[in-house]
Amino acid sequence: MHELSWDEIAAQLAVDDVALLPIGATEQHGHHAPLLLDTGWASVVAEEAARRANCLAAPPLHYGWSHGHMAFPGTLGLRAETLTAVAVDIGECLVRHGFRRIVLVNGNRMANLAPLEIAAVKLRMATGALVAVADCGLLARGAVAGLSEGGPGTLGHAGESETSLVLAYYPHLTDMARAPGGFVAQVRGAAPRHGHYTLDARLDGDSVSMPHLPEEFRARTEARQGVVGDDSLASAEKGRAMVAAIADRLAGVIAAMRRTEVTVRIPPIVA
Repeated sequence: MHELSWDEIAAQLAVDDVALLPIGATEQHGHHAPLLLDTGWASVVAEEAARRANCLAAPPLHYGWSHGHMAFPGTLGLRAETLTAVAVDIGECLVRHGFRRIVLVNGNRMANLAPLEIAAVKLRMATGALVAVADCGLLARGAVAGLSEGGPGTLGHAGESETSLVLAYYPHLTDMARAPGGFVAQVRGAAPRHGHYTLDARLDGDSVSMPHLPEEFRARTEARQGVVGDDSLASAEKGRAMVAAIADRLAGVIAAMRRTEVTVRIPPIVA
């Protein structure tokens, strides 16, 4: 969208009313990967899905709910309520222009979910627009797990899938010589720290949500540079295949959204 002129966007709106809003984060991903990794997930998946579905992707939001990584320099985040408010503000702008179907594409896998799910409800209730949240970590878990070589748990933070993403799309910002390599399974007990969702379909089971403090996460992952998962199994080929699987699934979601009747109420402009 941001690479077009306003009249080109108007021409697209004359034939389609779907907009994808990529939302990522600026947070640590070990020594080997750039802080833009989560925004990379959102941007690349949104662009690939937009090509498949012939719709528009809005400019990405580079900030997310990154409180859990604040013990690592460079991590920049928004409060949960701020992220919700920003997503609602941008969504309302899209609705005012004529977009009736909006997908919040979450690249900060699971971490942004709660604020974005609230934003989706607020937008839906306020405008009537059809709003979905598509999480890059959850949208095609089975397909991504099937593309992985490692055992359960290797798809964690900056692990097999995320390192594959940056090798495929941001190789100039990735230095595998600085990666920790290998994999150390996280301790799993009656109160798993990953919360109610898992990135890896092979880890599904009973769960409870227990947030960690930033210093706890750093201490727990210090030996692995803040990495959870297996970066040693990553490859650019896997990264492209995983993005394709997620984008294919998102294109299917968009097709289903287009079949749904939508009646929209235009919200007032609030300065």
